[in-house]
Amino acid sequence: MYGRRLKLAALGGVLLLLLVAHQTGILARLAHPEALRRSLLALGPWGYLAFLSAYGLLQPFGVPGTVFILAAPLIWPWPLAYALSLIGTMIASVLGFSFARFVARDWIRSRIPERLKKYEEALAHRSFATVFGLRFVFWMPPALHAFFGVSRVPFWTHFLASLTAYLLPLWLVSFFGQQLFHWLQSLSPLAWVSAGLALALAAFGLWCYRARSGERKGQGLKA
Repeated sequence: MYGRRLKLAALGGVLLLLLVAHQTGILARLAHPEALRRSLLALGPWGYLAFLSAYGLLQPFGVPGTVFILAAPLIWPWPLAYALSLIGTMIASVLGFSFARFVARDWIRSRIPERLKKYEEALAHRSFATVFGLRFVFWMPPALHAFFGVSRVPFWTHFLASLTAYLLPLWLVSFFGQQLFHWLQSLSPLAWVSAGLALALAAFGLWCYRARSGERKGQGLKA
């Protein structure tokens, strides 16, 4: 009974947090990097805590983490941006993992995407390598936090593998973030359209390849 009340209290706390973030305008500022930058710089050192709190507490529940890690190098020098991005990402990962494991395990378990469930066997035999690989490729989507939380991966295996996987990608974003932002701003509409078409063609090619592979496997089973 006590555990049930604790879970309900934690869930209520999350909902209250999102409501407060909405009412105070924090969520609105996330959509406007320049407004976010001014607000955080005006806070001085308290801006670091505000950034980490917003990132760590909101990202596991739907606010994209890329908003924070792309904004950080536009606000602070890259070494500080890297440190804040890494700490914030780890807070979000641990919170999402812990919420799934200790608060809403049964509810989340039934909603894990099928594309992640295929990694369950790999997690059972190669926990560190599997967590590292998935984190390195997909980073920190809330669904991945939840998947690791409801799996049997030990907490510290998840923590260390995630930390190791984040080191290089976050460094690249922090170090090249300003240059990347200015380069993207300089692209013409034609360049954006061309990039979109290239991605669409790549996705279509991948779909055709998978469909063809599925047909071959089906024919092999029949034979």
